[in-house]
Amino acid sequence: MAVPDRMDECLRVLGLVEAQRMARSVFAGATARGLITPGSGEREAGHRIGDLARRMFGTAVSRSAGIVRSGPHTILPRGQEPPDRVIREDDMVVTGLGPLLTGYASDFARTLALGDDPGGHRLVEDLATVFAAVRTAFHADSAITGGQLYAEVQALAGKAGWALGGEHAGRLVGTAPTADARHADPASFLCPDNDEPLRRTTEGGWRAHWILEIRLVDEDLGRGGWFVDLLDLA
Repeated sequence: MAVPDRMDECLRVLGLVEAQRMARSVFAGATARGLITPGSGEREAGHRIGDLARRMFGTAVSRSAGIVRSGPHTILPRGQEPPDRVIREDDMVVTGLGPLLTGYASDFARTLALGDDPGGHRLVEDLATVFAAVRTAFHADSAITGGQLYAEVQALAGKAGWALGGEHAGRLVGTAPTADARHADPASFLCPDNDEPLRRTTEGGWRAHWILEIRLVDEDLGRGGWFVDLLDLA
């Protein structure tokens, strides 16, 4: 296999950034059109989002639906497929668009707090705040390892008053999503056992790019939220 050259790497980066732009546009469009509303089933909402994505971007997205999880489903492991659930008035709702971006090997998720519960809205704000702080920590240390960045995520979640969901806080672009990095290659995940620097060249000769996955959990109310985006590429 030929080692990718500078143009190959630039095209790959452009594709990843474009995928995130598309995902943000789809999420904004879904919320503006009220596709994620109380009374809808999670799967119904997910298919509406998938249909919107195809109307907006055509064959640039896959034929999959978006992932919509609400209430107690927001804290379930990624690989667990819960039964359909009707979204309620005061739910936390996670929208994941990774299945629509499979051609780009990327991922994206955001969370909405429905209703007027201040705790839910604070959780949504903290997801964005923690994500931004972790990205700042990454850029501040050129030699930071996956384990060190995971510890940063854990500390920031605790400081904000939330538990951290999942066994890892993100993964190498191109690595399949998994609920448990312990049974995969730790070097490909932002997890405690990853002692390799995040800035490195992968086995195929590509520059390593990372997806940061912030999952915060309100243990008292049994709900949570996700904020998933590219770590090192804006």
